[in-house]
Amino acid sequence: MEIQALLITFREVLEALLIVGIITTYLKRVNQKQYTKYVWLGAGLAVLASFGAALLFQVVFTGFAAMGSEMYLKIGIMLVSTVLLTQMVFWMASHARDLKGNMEGKMSKFITTGNVVGMVIHSFLVVLREGIETVFFFAAITGGNIGAAMQGWGAITGVIIAAVVSYFFFKGTMRIPLSTFFKLTGAFIILISAGLLVQAISMMQDLNIIGSVIPHVYDLTWFLPEHPIDYSHYLRDHGTAPLLSGDVGIFLKALFGYSSMPSIEEVLAYIGYFVVILLLTSSKNAPVKAKKEEAAQSAKLLKPQAK
Repeated sequence: MEIQALLITFREVLEALLIVGIITTYLKRVNQKQYTKYVWLGAGLAVLASFGAALLFQVVFTGFAAMGSEMYLKIGIMLVSTVLLTQMVFWMASHARDLKGNMEGKMSKFITTGNVVGMVIHSFLVVLREGIETVFFFAAITGGNIGAAMQGWGAITGVIIAAVVSYFFFKGTMRIPLSTFFKLTGAFIILISAGLLVQAISMMQDLNIIGSVIPHVYDLTWFLPEHPIDYSHYLRDHGTAPLLSGDVGIFLKALFGYSSMPSIEEVLAYIGYFVVILLLTSSKNAPVKAKKEEAAQSAKLLKPQAK
């Protein structure tokens, strides 16, 4: 859970800090620093609203638990979080290049019209989006116990790393492109998202919401049990211990949705998820490659004429 919380918090906080940093840097560059306080006001209000959303979510989850329906809420959270995590990765991949221009264009309009309220609302909505997503993701990885994720070392470390990265980025001392950071963290988040999808399917099968054609495609308990209890049971029943500890299995299950005895539906969903991601990535990259090739062809045609 802590590794998941670290990656998610790092990603979300870094996005929020980058956007706020782009806005405040632009205000300084155009000698409009008096508006910076309104940007930070909106960001601060968004952080408070995010904490409020976390508390409200916890109250709602407690209510579902009292009615004995928390498992259904957990499944819903996992499925929604899978969609949100996937959308987040693709959104940043497609907007990273023109993010600065878009933010500066909006702030230029606010400055021209003197729309202070618009500045506050804009920064509020930008940061709130990241905050609400974080609440959802924490609920998904902890089974509804958002407070545990917020108080753990993973979330705190993620915030610190994001703050350090954004600081060095805006100071101009960080030479590594941010696109590299987003690609690396995006890859891990895609794995987390796939794990959440598989866990949701497993829970639906446990509750008999959906059935299974093949309940157990294979059994890797002898190699890597997914829980220390499974390790103990295997040792008791077979007289030999599995090769790897159940602690490793529970870590991989929490992080990537590992299962030592998955159903055919879990396996197909896991593979299918990555197939969809691959198809989406290919469809988005195709127009970009076509434009580059077209530009290269145009350059070749113009080159002889220049001579």
